[in-house]
Amino acid sequence: INGIGDTVIGALRDFFGNERNDDVLDALLAQVHPKPYIVNVSADSVVAGKTIVFTGTLEKMTRSEAKAMAERLGAKVAGSVSAKTDLVVAGPGAGSKLKLATELDIEVIDEDAWLQRIGKA
Repeated sequence: INGIGDTVIGALRDFFGNERNDDVLDALLAQVHPKPYIVNVSADSVVAGKTIVFTGTLEKMTRSEAKAMAERLGAKVAGSVSAKTDLVVAGPGAGSKLKLATELDIEVIDEDAWLQRIGKA
């Protein structure tokens, strides 16, 4: 986890590795009732129902952030380009996926256009 150093990791490891702390943890867990994490999926976004492929280097977000964002907006994110692909978001270094998308006449946009399209620019 970003920002957690060796000292904190060591202290956590020591705490959770100590059997005497099991009762403390059990008592704590008996009092905690977390709500399930629910991701709201938008069915009315401009990419809802579309299949999207991210290829090349993304410079403003990680690939997992891009995937999560697209899925929250109701899109399906695929790992490869096919005739069922609706949109390819291509960054620097895009190779065979970009070539295939062009051959299949699939819409290709860059990361900035993607962010504008989903209203995150």
